[in-house]
Amino acid sequence: MKPISRLAHFISENSLLLIFGTAAGLAWANLHSASYLAFRDALIPLPRLSVLPAGITLHDFVNDILMAFFFAIAAKEVWAAMLPGGPLNHFRRAATPVLCAVGGMTAPALIYVAGSILVGQFATLGRGWAIPCATDVAFSFLIARAVFGRHHPAVPFLLLLAIADDALGLIVLAAFYPIAPVSPLWLLGSLGAVLLSLALRNRRVHSFWWYILIPGTISWISFALSGLHPALGLLPIIPTLPHGRTVESQVHWGATLKHNTLDEFESWWSRPVEVILGLFAMLNAGVAFSALGIPTYLVVVALVVGKPIGIFCTGILSTRGLGFLLPEGLTKRELLVVGCAAGIGFTVALFVCTVAFHPGPVQDAAKMGALASALACLTTVLVARIVKMRPR
Repeated sequence: MKPISRLAHFISENSLLLIFGTAAGLAWANLHSASYLAFRDALIPLPRLSVLPAGITLHDFVNDILMAFFFAIAAKEVWAAMLPGGPLNHFRRAATPVLCAVGGMTAPALIYVAGSILVGQFATLGRGWAIPCATDVAFSFLIARAVFGRHHPAVPFLLLLAIADDALGLIVLAAFYPIAPVSPLWLLGSLGAVLLSLALRNRRVHSFWWYILIPGTISWISFALSGLHPALGLLPIIPTLPHGRTVESQVHWGATLKHNTLDEFESWWSRPVEVILGLFAMLNAGVAFSALGIPTYLVVVALVVGKPIGIFCTGILSTRGLGFLLPEGLTKRELLVVGCAAGIGFTVALFVCTVAFHPGPVQDAAKMGALASALACLTTVLVARIVKMRPR
């Protein structure tokens, strides 16, 4: 591998652009907030479309348009895991991580809601209940790999849990956080886009660009006009991409397939999405340290405490009460460590902050909570030591 390729792989493998973007946004906003806000709100010239205002800010361009590719990659992982040969294709294999994901979303949400009621601010803060439901796949994977070792069964289990969390999170975003009153008739445009994409598939169109540029654009516009968040606009198109996985072939999940539109889409967009995430973090993590407030503490406690409680309790219920199984080699005490690692909200939690609250002190305080959920790294290491877990 060439030095440049090794460097790019190292940056991608360790999510360094996301980390750098977060640090840069925080530092810039606290050192010179005026120039940071000027950069974030700079207008970008775009073709005049009815779904876009006269000008669109860099912040909105990243959050509404570019982040559509991040959610498309997340949807690809979910869809691929559900296809033949995927770890979520078989009910008994998928049940435990899926149920753990449900528990890992329910407990933090309940803790957040209960906390907002206890402080008498549910009317103001209640809309942020979904913020601590998120699990950041990249950061959780990094800390899990460091604590468990690369070959521990807890690592793929956490990835499955995070994939299920992504799927449920996308449903929550679409159902509970529309950007305007929902106009379902506009979603007929997205349905038409799906039918067009299926027609392209039936005609054996291979390049993913045809699916993204034509049906994808139609679906994005449809979502924007319907009131749903346009960043989710590519989700209906992803399952229509040719994938080559059949019951007969039983292709192993994660295998690299030649001439596979679905995998080629991920392969091409994985690196640009890393850049998009770095830019997203820079434009959304720039909050003043003085923004600390009650939403910060609610989000942190809900994520760092609620995630391990929800995942561990649901895992125990799944195995003892429902008869499902944990992966071979994953003990119940290690399941608690998995729950701690899943407590890092970060990227998706930041995104939910932007749609749950209007720009202002409450949103900034909630964003600080999403960023501070990185404390889950420390609790993961601490709990791993307490249960005397050794990496493999």
